[in-house]
Amino acid sequence: MEITNLIPHIESLIFASEKPLTNLEITELINNAFGFMDEKILLDQVEAATEGIVEKYNSEFYPFEVKMSGGGWQFLTKKEFHKTVAQLNGEKFLKRLSVAALETLAIIAYKQPITKGEIEAIRGVNSDYTVQKLLEKELIIISGRNEKLPGHPLVYSTSKNFMDYFGINSADDLPKIKEVLAEQMIEPTIINHNETELENPIDHSPNEDETTLMAVSEDGELIENNDKPGQD
Repeated sequence: MEITNLIPHIESLIFASEKPLTNLEITELINNAFGFMDEKILLDQVEAATEGIVEKYNSEFYPFEVKMSGGGWQFLTKKEFHKTVAQLNGEKFLKRLSVAALETLAIIAYKQPITKGEIEAIRGVNSDYTVQKLLEKELIIISGRNEKLPGHPLVYSTSKNFMDYFGINSADDLPKIKEVLAEQMIEPTIINHNETELENPIDHSPNEDETTLMAVSEDGELIENNDKPGQD
């Protein structure tokens, strides 16, 4: 089958599917549909066809696109139309996760597989309710048991719905913790004492002792940094 003839079949499968479809799944479905053909559709042909489909719907003419999300291909509304589409789904579409749920979900995402006891040790609070809610929302799954711990407690991991919810394809797509912390770093601020004397200027140039480096402590307090610029 030519690629041009293959494309509409792939589009129909992606459009009709309730879950993201991988290239391998698409290949199997098409071969099942055209079992009478002597030559089977190859994975390489499907990959080439999906590349063409992605390029096709990237055009400004379409309000939607074909995107790899949640581990497979999906038709998704483009970002500029999200608010318009949200009106059709009401509060369910706009509902956000609570802070407790996000904290727990982040711990599971970065530490998976992880037990509830380990989650609570990190959060410092009971997490029974939050874990249960995440299970109900199908953002996490029970992926087994920790055979090394007493009682063999259940361990939790993120689900395919989690990847779909956040628009990623695997845990490797999560931002690295070092990158997140780097964005939160606060650089020292140079404060010149002479700036407070602008109303009565004095005809002299500030020397090194008249400039103070201020920094923010871990507790959020403004403290004097005795390290001079250029010192190691």
